[in-house]
Amino acid sequence: MRLLLDTCTFLWLGDGHARLSEESRRLCTDPGNEVLISVVSAWEISVKHTLRRLLLSEPPPTYVPKYRKLHGIETLPLEEEAALQLHRLPGLHNDPFDRMLVCQAIVHGLTILTPDPLIIQYPVRTAW
Repeated sequence: MRLLLDTCTFLWLGDGHARLSEESRRLCTDPGNEVLISVVSAWEISVKHTLRRLLLSEPPPTYVPKYRKLHGIETLPLEEEAALQLHRLPGLHNDPFDRMLVCQAIVHGLTILTPDPLIIQYPVRTAW
């Protein structure tokens, strides 16, 4: 299975947070799965940290690569095709970061690992 982590999923996996579901933890550690974090999530983490809406143990340029490598997570770049998918999405969610993750999941055939009930409403595979 090819998994795209929602930003909160990556953060909870990184710090071992109890809010990460057992199923999500199992999927992330299954060696048969490809686990990805989007550059969109790295951007979101950087923006929220700069605005002091997200506290991290280290600055984003250290935190993101450290926990990505620790958990064997690959980076998913943002490509034009995914960005142009945005106009096809219904207006179910106001978060531009989450909307772009949905676009990437659609274009690349990924399953989004997320607890977000708004993302689940989109025509995309999800797990939690």
